[in-house]
Amino acid sequence: MGHGGNALEELMTDHREVEEMFGRIEAMTGGGQALRDLVDEVTIELVRHSVAEEQYLYPAVREHVEGGDRLADKELADHGRVENLLKQLEKTDADDAQMSPLLHQLMDEVSAHVRDEENNLFPMLRQACSSEALDELGDKIRRAKAMAPTRPHPSAPDTPPANKLLAPGAGLVDRARDFVTGRGKS
Repeated sequence: MGHGGNALEELMTDHREVEEMFGRIEAMTGGGQALRDLVDEVTIELVRHSVAEEQYLYPAVREHVEGGDRLADKELADHGRVENLLKQLEKTDADDAQMSPLLHQLMDEVSAHVRDEENNLFPMLRQACSSEALDELGDKIRRAKAMAPTRPHPSAPDTPPANKLLAPGAGLVDRARDFVTGRGKS
């Protein structure tokens, strides 16, 4: 969950972890509990990552990058689509015929988002911010991920200050539910 380094290194490490999980999903034959556990693992990682980006990365983009409002709004729209897919996946049984198409849609959506961030947004932010600012942003992102929800909440606010106020509470409730059910412990 927390990898160290500046914000961009932290987030790119998350991207690689999610890609690895997607590879494991694609290699699976059949559904069942193993697929459900892996979908839950992907969901937890994507929700934590998204919350941290929404709390700290996109506000930094708005502040430091020319045209940052437009860029951040586009990224937030991407997150909205992913979060809605995660919510659908959460409600879908691993053996349901809809699971595979939903997973492929999620993988396509996330892969496009990652490419866009890494090829466009991250280089602009790297150029606009000092290494010290990116290190500080990395620390904030790691703290946000530790407190973030673990389940999709599509109707929750995705911009400050409301997201910074509500996400830790939702995260606490989600982690309590996960503890009781054993979700994410595989």
